[in-house]
Amino acid sequence: MSPLFLSLLLAAAPSAQQAQKLAQSKSWEDLYLAYSAADPKGYSEADRKAIAAPLLKGCEALVAGDAVMAYSLGERSVAFEESPGGLRCLARAALSTDQRGTAEEALRKGLANYPKEGAFGLELGKLLIGDKDGPGAIAALEKVPPRSPQAAEAKKLLQKARSLSAEQSQARAEAEQLERRLNGGEGPSRGKTKPAVAQAPDDGDTRPASLTYESGVGEDGMRTRSNRRFVMKYFNNNRDFGQRAEYEGRVVAALEAAYEHTLGILGEARETPVDVILYTREEFRTHQGASLARSAAGLYSDGAIRINGGAELTEQTQATLVHEYVHAAVDELCGGSHQLPTWLNEGLAEYIEWRYLGGDGPPIVVGNALRGAARSGRLPSLSALAQGMLIQTADPGLAYATSAVAVRELMRRGGAPRLLTLLREVGQGTPFEQALRAHYGMDVAKLDEDLKAALSQR
Repeated sequence: MSPLFLSLLLAAAPSAQQAQKLAQSKSWEDLYLAYSAADPKGYSEADRKAIAAPLLKGCEALVAGDAVMAYSLGERSVAFEESPGGLRCLARAALSTDQRGTAEEALRKGLANYPKEGAFGLELGKLLIGDKDGPGAIAALEKVPPRSPQAAEAKKLLQKARSLSAEQSQARAEAEQLERRLNGGEGPSRGKTKPAVAQAPDDGDTRPASLTYESGVGEDGMRTRSNRRFVMKYFNNNRDFGQRAEYEGRVVAALEAAYEHTLGILGEARETPVDVILYTREEFRTHQGASLARSAAGLYSDGAIRINGGAELTEQTQATLVHEYVHAAVDELCGGSHQLPTWLNEGLAEYIEWRYLGGDGPPIVVGNALRGAARSGRLPSLSALAQGMLIQTADPGLAYATSAVAVRELMRRGGAPRLLTLLREVGQGTPFEQALRAHYGMDVAKLDEDLKAALSQR
């Protein structure tokens, strides 16, 4: 550890001049760690720009050879200033580390803030074509300025995007026709929905759960469609049929994947059907608030998974649905009125979400922040995360990640069976500390110590 970096760790707010010195010596890791927890709001606009520039320099220097550190530096550069170069480098590093959701977000910000920069529309179009989003790619590519250096390539890609969109329209029409045939060519039944009951293996029904639907209108006037695992509900029964069928199909596919993924990791999943309420963007904003509507693909509350129809179903938002499905499974496992510590409930959902995204740990930037917090004594204690909503803590990202790493430690010490046994006992009324000592031979304070020690050494 360099003397300059040590002095930065001890400083309350490292200065812009110190960032420039670290960049001049190409101490990229020290540069990142020094500013990983710095709050940009604590600096003047001039200092934010002066700090963002060295961070961007590091991102650009490393993006071809060390995309992981480049991503970390790019993320911090953009946090201090959303410059065109910072957003481009962050997007490039994110794509190199398979974080397509972050790349898309950076490119969309660049397109919105710097419309004359043709690179943002072009790269976003490429990304959306790769995600099979023809209409989205068309919208992005059409925003590339006609006289920009990227215009010629964007024009060629537009043809590909339009072909993709046409194929999707045809597939959507076929799906609509199939559903009408399954419904006998008539509108939805006006009677009560047949209950979605889990069927025994010997009942003769070998069709996939996603296709064994019963449609109807519930007593509350909501249109419902149910299968063995999910009961889909709508507030607005008059929305466009084609759009509803297409979107519902994508949501069901994502939730089926969540079921299979949870079953694969825990060995168990929810056995009874869970309500899934599909909101429009406006409905979600009305019921859950504008802030959540902008940032969340969905949430689990009051016994239902609530889906934000305004959120695009990217890989990251599908991972969020996995997270919420785990909450539904834990709710059933513990009897609904469980007394689990918040960190355990949220940590299990977050950990399984990480696994869905292909890793056993947090995203790169979050992992770096965890290690930095552990080394500098800023890691939140599990006892401080036992009550309340983690989203309302001073650093929600750090709180969720700390919780998930704690769950990972428990999984490593006894696997899913031991953890599920603990959850059931707590759900049946055993105090959590008592159950933890019985099954893991430790209390929360000891788990805290082990967690901080492990993160400090990584």
